[in-house]
Amino acid sequence: MAIDPIQLTRDLVNIQSTTFHEGVAGAFLSNFLEEQKYDVERTAVAQPDRETNPGAGEGERFNVYAALPGVKPDVVLSTHMDTVPPFFGCTEDDEFLYGRGTCDAKGIIAAQIAAADRLRDAGVKVGLLFVVGEERDSAGATVANESPKGSRFLINGEPTDNRLALASKGALRVELWAKGRMAHSAYPELGESAIDKLLGALHDLLGMPLPIEPEIGPSTLNVGLIAGGRAPNVIADKAEAHLLIRLVGSSERTKADILRVVGDRAEVKFTLELPFVRMRKVGNLPTMIAKFTTDIPRLTSWGEPFLLGPGSIHVAHTEHERISKKELVEAVDLYVNLATELIGSGI
Repeated sequence: MAIDPIQLTRDLVNIQSTTFHEGVAGAFLSNFLEEQKYDVERTAVAQPDRETNPGAGEGERFNVYAALPGVKPDVVLSTHMDTVPPFFGCTEDDEFLYGRGTCDAKGIIAAQIAAADRLRDAGVKVGLLFVVGEERDSAGATVANESPKGSRFLINGEPTDNRLALASKGALRVELWAKGRMAHSAYPELGESAIDKLLGALHDLLGMPLPIEPEIGPSTLNVGLIAGGRAPNVIADKAEAHLLIRLVGSSERTKADILRVVGDRAEVKFTLELPFVRMRKVGNLPTMIAKFTTDIPRLTSWGEPFLLGPGSIHVAHTEHERISKKELVEAVDLYVNLATELIGSGI
């Protein structure tokens, strides 16, 4: 019996698997794929230190890889099991499935499994790779890249409205840590405000020109988190900000500019870097440019990358996350057709 991607999406979305808490979803997928007669491998991915990352989980987390027994795949379909918080389960109407992960990326998991079922029946050597940690640091992809299976092609799944991505932006996470000296706020001349230093640095960073890539667009900078100080009547002795830059092109110029602009007002830490990626067009598939970042830069050992998936990135990470049932079913055909064309091309 053919796999129903809509029902499988419902089942997956109803499993809580925010980043660092993917174990139950991994176990469900492992059991499901074993029932489909795949050989399944679980590869452990370490939890981060809880002192430096309070959101870290306590249970096991692992990547899931599946292929037919003894088969070295030509093509691997891959995406991630983790979601952003908060968790909310699956609801639906005639047109859409709603819930956390419906489009990012549990619906994609379901479509890829349904596509792999058809591909193996057609004699295509196909594998499936589902990883943890994509929403935070690509930890699962980093671990998976140490044990590739010899595939020539990797079809990664993210919400692209069922269009083939010709490029995806990179990511550069930046932390600014400013230090000052506490004093009574009535006598500011006796202190040194870390918040004032931080705000000045952020003002200048927001005005800093960023690289532009023709046909792709500009790099963009977001100040996502700010914290600092002790109380309204205390000159702040510490302050911090966390930034995310969506990269086009090399990061080296941008990092050098950040260090120059910030100067001695704050310590700068670059905590995550994923490069900008270009990909090629295949056949007559409609195309797009992904302004977001994926696991592809951390899966370089798994073959030539392609990026394709149902759903809109505009509703991912929101309280309105959803996926069209029609688009989900269409994605199964697109994955089958793309994999078949890649294998047939012999490239």
